[in-house]
Amino acid sequence: MMKMSKSALWAGLVLLSGFAAPQFVQAQWSWHAALGAQSKDLGHQALAFLPNELWIHAGDTVTWRSNVDEIHTVTFLRTVPSPQVRPPFPAGCPGFSSSPATFDGTTCVTTPPLVKGQEFSVTFPKPGNFKLVCLVHENMTGVVHVLDPSSPLPFEQADYDDQAAEESVDLLADRDGGHGHGHGGRMLTPAVVAGNGEVTATGGGSMTLSVLRFSHESITIHVGDTVEWTNEDPVTPHTVTFGTEPGDPMPPSGNVTIDADGARHVTLASTADSAHSGFIVSAPQERIFLPQAPLGATRFRVTFTHEGTYAYICALHDDLGMKGEIIVRR
Repeated sequence: MMKMSKSALWAGLVLLSGFAAPQFVQAQWSWHAALGAQSKDLGHQALAFLPNELWIHAGDTVTWRSNVDEIHTVTFLRTVPSPQVRPPFPAGCPGFSSSPATFDGTTCVTTPPLVKGQEFSVTFPKPGNFKLVCLVHENMTGVVHVLDPSSPLPFEQADYDDQAAEESVDLLADRDGGHGHGHGGRMLTPAVVAGNGEVTATGGGSMTLSVLRFSHESITIHVGDTVEWTNEDPVTPHTVTFGTEPGDPMPPSGNVTIDADGARHVTLASTADSAHSGFIVSAPQERIFLPQAPLGATRFRVTFTHEGTYAYICALHDDLGMKGEIIVRR
C-alpha cells in the first residue's frame, strides 16, 4: 500500500470539503524519538538520538523520551545572528527551557539532564535545518530538517520507529571496542581498562557506544605494587575514586601527583584513605582552524603500600554499576 504524505493527506481533506487548498497548509503534526539505549546490565550505553535525523513540517512538534539510566540533554544552540558557543555542562542557555519549547534558531533551547522516563517537546515554527546536541556527550548529535508544509516528507512515524530500533541494536551489538589493554607485549604494572567505546555516524550526526565498566572488576596484587587504569573511550570521561567522593568530580584530589609521562599517580597506605583521579579522558578530536587541543589525561596509577581490600568506583557512572576492587596481599 502506498504511503501518503501528511501534506497530500491534508490537501485531499481540504479538496473533499469543497474549499480551495491554501498556498501553505500548517499540519502541526506530533513526532516521537528516543534518547539513548542500553543493555540489560546498564554497562553498554548507546549515546545517541534515535533516530538522529528527522524530516518534519514547520509547525510540527517533536517529543524526545529518555529510555536509559544515563543522563542526556536535548539541546538546540542559537544559530542566528551568529553560531552560539557550546556552553559547558551542566550550564543551560543560560538556564533550562520548559516543555513544550519553541525553536527557530534565534534563541537557545535546552533541557536539564533528563533521566529515564522523562520527555521533552520542541515545536519548530519555521523551515530550517537545526543541529541537535547533548551537552553531556560531545559526540551525540543529530539534525531536524524542518520543511515548508507544502513539501512532501520522506518518512512516517513508523519508519522512524524502525530506524531507532535498528540503530539501537547495531550500536549495542558492536564488539569492535572490546576490552583490550591498549598495549602489545608485557605490561610493567597490572592494568585495568577504565571504560571503552567507539564513535560511529550516520548522515544526520554522530553517536557513541560506551562501555561503562572496569575491564577487571577485582584484581589481587602484592604490597608495593602499582595498578594502572587507562580510559580507552574516545569521548566519555571516567574517574577512579577511592573513599570519599568529591563534590566536583572533574579535578583530581590534592594528593595526586603527575608522573614523567603525564599519568596521574597517588599512593594509598590504608583502606581508609581517599584518592580521586579526576576526569581521565581522551583529548577532543582535532578540528581544522581551531587551536590544537592538549593531550588528554587518560591514565591513573595507584601504588598500594599496605594490605587490605580497596573498593573504588567511577564517580560518574557508579549508579550504572561501574565499580571495582583491589585486593592487596603480602
